Amino acid sequence: MTFHSQFTLKNINKLSEGCMVGYLGIEITEIGNDFLIGKMPVDHRTKQPFGLLHGGASVVLAETLGSIASAGIADPTKQQAVGLEINANHIKSAYSGYVTGVAKPVHIGKRTHIWEIKISNEKNELVCISRFTAYIIDKK
Repeated sequence: MTFHSQFTLKNINKLSEGCMVGYLGIEITEIGNDFLIGKMPVDHRTKQPFGLLHGGASVVLAETLGSIASAGIADPTKQQAVGLEINANHIKSAYSGYVTGVAKPVHIGKRTHIWEIKISNEKNELVCISRFTAYIIDKK
């Protein structure tokens, strides 16, 4: 698996401005040979009314990481990645600080990519585990 050359932290985070990713404060922090890492604050934007991280915010982080990772593999001149399926198991609550997600590939095919995303709190405790499937479509 190889990410294309335009796949840089600066470019990714610039694209995230002005949309849900930017609004929730999600930031991509590291690109590896076979992983992508991002973080999200646990604050007024991502908490549910009872003061803990909203499960939906965890799913947004997971899908963001999987989608961006798939976009980094697809040919940016001809293809784009779209979400096909996501599931999530919420394991532990988070009340403050940041959560960090690590996306790793399970399967990279011609048209489908499957990612496992583990989201942890600042104590490195697992908060959520997700599996995301991206479908690679041709640009119109």
